[in-house]
This record gives sequence, structure tokens and C-alpha cells, in this order.
Amino acid sequence: MIVRLKEFARAYKGSITAYLSMVGGSAGRLVISLVYFIAIANTLSISEFGLFATASACGIMLSRLLAFGFVSPLYRVATVKPRLLGVYTAGFLGGVVLSAPVIAGAAWILYEMIFAGQMQIGTFAKIVLAEVVCWRIMEIVVIVCYGINRFAAGSALVVVATLFKAIAAVAFASLSDGSLDVWSTYYVLTNDLAALTAVIFFYPRVRLRWNLALYLRRWIDAVSVAGAEMLFYVQSELDKVLVLSLGGPETAGIYAILMRLVDLTALPVRAFLTVLTQRLMRNAKMITDLKNRIMLEGAVAAVSTAGLLGMAGFLWVFPDALGKNVAEAAPLLILLALVPAFRNLIEYHSELLYATGRTVVRMMTLASLAAMKALLLAYMLGLHAEVAIWVELLNVAFFVLYLQSALLTYRALRTARLRPI
Repeated sequence: MIVRLKEFARAYKGSITAYLSMVGGSAGRLVISLVYFIAIANTLSISEFGLFATASACGIMLSRLLAFGFVSPLYRVATVKPRLLGVYTAGFLGGVVLSAPVIAGAAWILYEMIFAGQMQIGTFAKIVLAEVVCWRIMEIVVIVCYGINRFAAGSALVVVATLFKAIAAVAFASLSDGSLDVWSTYYVLTNDLAALTAVIFFYPRVRLRWNLALYLRRWIDAVSVAGAEMLFYVQSELDKVLVLSLGGPETAGIYAILMRLVDLTALPVRAFLTVLTQRLMRNAKMITDLKNRIMLEGAVAAVSTAGLLGMAGFLWVFPDALGKNVAEAAPLLILLALVPAFRNLIEYHSELLYATGRTVVRMMTLASLAAMKALLLAYMLGLHAEVAIWVELLNVAFFVLYLQSALLTYRALRTARLRPI
């Protein structure tokens, strides 16, 4: 057994080192994110927190339209052909300019459909700007760092950016005017600082070069990835929008608190998925073996569930540890025991399709998941059941979504020619 472990460690030394670097960053981010979450969730009212979380979710969805998905070719080039990074960086910047009017129009439509009468348009605009431009640019710098194997730098940037948000949240909590409009100003300025720090201190020094013919060849892949990313976050964040629309701000606030706690337990899994995606880009045949597939899915599910149970156990022993507003929602967390595993496995399936080049299939799969999720949540919320009942039903809903995702993903992989991309 020890000999096998040593052989495994030698064979995957690079991946293990990369994963540990990212987990180190994730651990720091987890602690800082908790500080940020405690400050915001307990300074805003539960209703305002629900509105903020939903507006932020809309911004995250729209951020995937930035540059019409050209971040995908940028990441692939950083991973396999870093000498072309300057060319693709110029293409990305051109895509940002072209996509800006489309994103602005989509944001206005979302505001009129969901937030008009509940939130000032200026407040909504600041939250969306923070997510679409500022935080997304920081994320793209992290993605490029990971692509060129600067995992420690990427992890450090995530921690620094999250620290900025935590400091802003603590400063906001100390104010006498703890309104959502004031927080939105803090939020956009802090995210802007994170973006500037990322670009100035962490992005590789490259010479920008324009090559329109090269960009056009990558257009279909970029747009399909943008669509898939948009649909992934639609199916991931749609629940917040539906809960706000059907249940009101108070219910949306409780739900947002619960799902934020679930998200915090997923950080180690996302670090693993980043490493796995890179390995699959270089050797996609590693997932053709059934034992490997079962082992990988089992690992994702086990770590996800253990994280939630650990968080629920901590809040059971120390119910007020994360503040009074969180304490109202904390007893419901254990009812979501299986949700993190199913959510992370759906994300894992999406990464499998992306890493093996099945971008169009990925987009279609995510579209079907978004539609199914909307139907399931609308049905559950339409029951007008007690909060505890529909929270429990979320386990069933996410299990159905997991089965749908698994069937579509593995069917697509079975017909794909798996080769390095």
C-alpha cells in the first residue's frame, strides 16, 4: 500500500503540488470569506441580504458574457501555447468592448423584470458592475495564472481580493447607515481595487498583438463556451432569482444565507476541479476507465458532504457564532445534507465536457438543466409549504438534476474522440 502511494505521488507530483497550492489559497479564502459573510449577513437586514444576493447572482450570470467567452481561448493558450498569450489578451480586450452594450441591455431587462420597485436602479447597477467587470477581470487573471502553472500566485490573488472585500464589509458593519445602497458603493469600489491589483501585479507581462484571422477561427468555440458558462450560472444562480420572485425578499434572504454556507464548503472541491481540467486537456483518456469515473465522483461527493456536515455540526454547537441573522437560518442547514454533493458533481460534469472539447454539448446540457431546475423550484415554491419542507425537497430536486447531468455527460463522452486539446 505504501509503495503504491509513493508511486502515485511520483506520477502526479505536479498535480498534487498544484492542488495543495490552491487548497492553501482556498483555506485562507474560506476564513476571510467567513468574516466577509458574517459582516454583511448581519449588517443588512435579511430582506436586503436577499436582494443583494439575488442582484449579485444576476451579475455573476451576466459576467459570463464578458468578451463573448473569449476567456476560454485565452485559458487554453495559457495552458498549452503561452507564447501566444499577448495575441489572445488583445483579442479578449476587444471582446470586452464589443460585449459591453449587450451586457448593459441584458442588465436593464433583468432589473425591470425582477428588481423594479424593490431596489434603486443605481444600487443594482453598482452591484452588477462589480461582478461583471471588476470581479470577473480578477477571476480571469487567476485563470491565466493557473494556465501558465503559477498556482501559488493565482491562489494568493484570490486571497488578496477576498481580503479586500472582507475589510470593506467590516468597515461597512461599523457604519450607522447600514443600508444596501451604501454597501453597493463599498462593493463596487472594493471589487475595482481587486481588478486593478490583479492586472498590475499578477498578470503576465505580454506584448499586445492583434490577429483578427486567429480570433475568427476561435469564434465558435468562444461563443459556445460563453453560452455554456452563462447557462451554467443560470442553472446555478437561478434559484435565488426564483425564490425572490415567488417567495419574496425575506425568504430569498434565508435561502441566500443557506446557499452561501453551502458555497463555502465547496472551495476544496473547486480547487480539485481546476487541476483535473488541466490534466484532461492534456490527456482526456484518463476518464475512459469506469473505475476512475466512480472514484472521482465518489471523492467529489464525499468531500462535499463532509464539508457541509462539518459546518452544520459547528453551528449546532455554536449557533450564534456567525451572527443573529445566520443563526435564524442555521438550523435548516443540516436539511441540505446532500445538496453540496449533487451541486458539485454537476459542476464536475460540466468541467469534463469543457476539458474534452465538448463545448456545444456542454451548452445544450446546461440549458436543459436550467430549464429542469426552474420547473422543479417553481413547483416546490408553489406548494406554499413551510420553509423546512421545501428546503428538504431541495435534496430531491438536486438529485434529479444530478441524474440528468450524469446521463447527458457520459453519453456525450462515450461518443467523443477523447484526445488532448
